[in-house]
Amino acid sequence: MDLNYSAADESFRMEVRQWLTANLPADLQHKVLNHRRLGREEMVRWHKILAKKGWVAPGWPIEWGGTGWNATQRHIFEEECASAGTPMILPFGIAMVAPVIMRFGTEEQKRHYLPRIYDCTDWWCQGYSEPGSGSDLASLKTRAVRDGDHYVVNGQKTWTTLAQHADMMFCLVRTSDEGRAQEGISFLLIDMKTPGIIVRPIIMLDEDHEVNEVFLDDVRVPVANRVGEENKGWTCAKYLLGHERTGIAAVGRSKRELAFLKRLAREHHKNGRPIIEDPLFAAKVAQLEIELMALEMTVLRVISSEGAQRGPGPEASLLKIKGTEVQQWLTELMVEAVGPYAMPFERDFLEGKAEHALDADAAPLAAYYFNFRKTSIYGGSNEIQRNIISQMILGL
Repeated sequence: MDLNYSAADESFRMEVRQWLTANLPADLQHKVLNHRRLGREEMVRWHKILAKKGWVAPGWPIEWGGTGWNATQRHIFEEECASAGTPMILPFGIAMVAPVIMRFGTEEQKRHYLPRIYDCTDWWCQGYSEPGSGSDLASLKTRAVRDGDHYVVNGQKTWTTLAQHADMMFCLVRTSDEGRAQEGISFLLIDMKTPGIIVRPIIMLDEDHEVNEVFLDDVRVPVANRVGEENKGWTCAKYLLGHERTGIAAVGRSKRELAFLKRLAREHHKNGRPIIEDPLFAAKVAQLEIELMALEMTVLRVISSEGAQRGPGPEASLLKIKGTEVQQWLTELMVEAVGPYAMPFERDFLEGKAEHALDADAAPLAAYYFNFRKTSIYGGSNEIQRNIISQMILGL
């Protein structure tokens, strides 16, 4: 692979950078770069700005609003967005359910849902995990029973990210007990306003309401909202998880956070000297940077294969493992760099309701550290990803 960017690539980078400079709202940028929390309105606002420009879904086909960019341009765009401090485009609609609808959905489903995903008319959440059915997703128990033109759904989902804001949920349900567990699962699109749905918050270690329990009690879902064949939803689920795991790598964001870590290490001292001058700490930072560079090269190879009309395969598991390890390592070193200044964190400060802290850079870092403990678990735990690699890549 040629690792040098062409003149056209660099011209494209400058176009993206200049547009972001002119159009990224300063209040959103401030929150992202300073590890403050964003609300629904703020995330939707940035989504709609990108959608109006035509840049919100670079990986989509042109006929549905994609940019037509090649793999290198998409990587540059993501890198520049991360560097500038843009809010993350939530993956559940754009990067997860949309590819499934494009691949397995009916033309009617495509015409209805894809424009609404593109402009964020609908906020999506993911109904996969259940109590006792997380990494072993095929053991899920939420059941859908056919009743004429509807399914009647009963069960419980958990760890449902931002479901408190969601308009729609893509959901795995059991429609048959025959054969292997994977063969009796279907993929449904559920309107969150349907009677019988209750969303209850789960407050995490960082005191944020990010995930939820979702209870479904005799929820009626039109059969027309099933994507793919009945009992063949596992195929959709695997396809979706490949796209999720590729995105979890988040190389651009990690590169931005690495630069932030280095600044922290120069500004905070240990024994009268900047901590970056401590040989042991400097060695940790150097090793982390090497791992991040290797991850970036792997991401480029996987994205290139997607550009060749091949969906992400088991190599996406490699990206999920290494990407989340890098992210967690970054947060650990940030806390190590600032020492006791990372101990206090207050929700009002993180949510922008209080502007003062003893050390504004350090104040959010304990919450940031706690939040990133989850990354090696969601999207399929890293232990499960290692099993996938051993079976599908190494043939063990």
